[in-house]
Amino acid sequence: MAIEKVGVVGCGLMGSGIAQIAAQAGCTVHVREVSEERLNKGLQSIEKSLSKFVEKGTMSASDRDATRSRLHGTTKLEDLKDCDLVVEAIIEQLPEKKELYASLDKICPKHTIFASNTSSLSITEMAFLTARPDRFIGLHFFNPVPLMKLVEVIRTIATDPKVYEEAVAFAAKVGKVPVQTSDRTGFIVNRLLVPYLLDAVRVLEGGVASIEDIDNSMKLGCGYPMGPLTLLDFVGLDTTYYIANIMFDEFKEQRFAPPPLLKRMVLAGWNGRKAGRGFYDYSDASKPRAIQLG
Repeated sequence: MAIEKVGVVGCGLMGSGIAQIAAQAGCTVHVREVSEERLNKGLQSIEKSLSKFVEKGTMSASDRDATRSRLHGTTKLEDLKDCDLVVEAIIEQLPEKKELYASLDKICPKHTIFASNTSSLSITEMAFLTARPDRFIGLHFFNPVPLMKLVEVIRTIATDPKVYEEAVAFAAKVGKVPVQTSDRTGFIVNRLLVPYLLDAVRVLEGGVASIEDIDNSMKLGCGYPMGPLTLLDFVGLDTTYYIANIMFDEFKEQRFAPPPLLKRMVLAGWNGRKAGRGFYDYSDASKPRAIQLG
């Protein structure tokens, strides 16, 4: 079954990006938010992204208009009833997801595939909250979705092989490079990335080097596009702290344990770029300044 009609639940940072790329790929898309205010904010984000592509010459005005025509915003979950695939991109809290999937099970026909964009929660646990665990997969996109080429396609022990093949094909259809993995906490990217980021905090915490020197070492010595502490600010310190705790709870390995400094910065609300302050001060966003830790 080719996936032609796509539902996206959540029109925030990730949901709006997923809705956009699906519409760009020729799918009819219904994206749902809980309020008109949040929906309009998400749709405005999509409009801004499409306009940038046109300005840069990577998309024609006619393609932009065609993408717009395939994209439908709604606050009614029932509008996703005819979708071949529904991608969930809501808050990373299992009770909220459980409630959502219970509603979707009643609304969507048996052929509809459910997918979660979670970066940390168990796909298996979510699959068995539904009446269709064989038609449940993980589709973990990366931020910003319209630009990042990777998507992790996650299968569980219950996933129907044909459903998995359809999910991989869909990921390719929307212009991504799909990597296939099984349901293990952290999947591929976070399993490797999170310990690296936590170690960077430990190097700083231990007084080995300054914020700037840690970041410059990894950029200039290893060719990374940004240093680990800059990346932490971009991802969100609270997000990384949350994921690290889930991974530590799963594996009980010290490399996944959040360092005390990270915990204290999250408690202080210094969550990175979105908060205006993390390892860098973003008072002047064009010239972030490394903070001085007492």
